Amino acid sequence: MKYDGFVELHLHSHKSTLDGYATADQIAAKAKEYNQKAIALTNHGNMVDWYEFYKACNNQDIKPILGNEVYFTENRHVKEKGTKHYHMVLLAMNDEGLKNLFKLTTLSHTEGFYGKPRIDWELLEKFNEGLICTSACLASYPARLIADNDYLKAKKVIKKFHKIFGDRFY
Repeated sequence: MKYDGFVELHLHSHKSTLDGYATADQIAAKAKEYNQKAIALTNHGNMVDWYEFYKACNNQDIKPILGNEVYFTENRHVKEKGTKHYHMVLLAMNDEGLKNLFKLTTLSHTEGFYGKPRIDWELLEKFNEGLICTSACLASYPARLIADNDYLKAKKVIKKFHKIFGDRFY
C-alpha cells in the first residue's frame, strides 16, 4: 500500500492515556510499510516517549514530527469544578519549537494541572515560536463552539489563535 505524500499529523502511541495502542517501533514500522516519508506523534498531554519515537523513525528512515495534543483552557490558574478544557495539536517545526513544546508540556503539568495538564492563552503567546498549531479534532475549542452554535465566539477564538500563530495555525 502506498500513501503518496500523506503525512499523519495526529497520532497517539500506547503512552497516550486511554487513546493509543501501538508502540513507537510499531508506528515507525507501519509508516515504513506504507511508504510514508514522515509521521507525527501527538500523545494527549505528554511527550514521554518522544525520544523512543524519534529513534524508531530514524531507524526506519522516516522523518519524525514531534508534537503534543495539549489541553487548552482560557486560564490555567482557574481550578474550579466545571472549568472547561479543549484539545489542540501543537507540532514542533524546529529546535526552538521543540524547546517551546517541552516548556508548554512541563508548565501544563506544574501550573495548569486540574484534572488534565492544561495550557492557556498566556502560555501560547509566550511560547509559540517554532510551533504549528492545529485545531485538532471535534474536542477543540473552535469545534465545541461551533457544535454549540456559538459561531461568533468561534470566529473570535479562531482569530485569536491566528493572531498568535499567524500562518502556522490550521
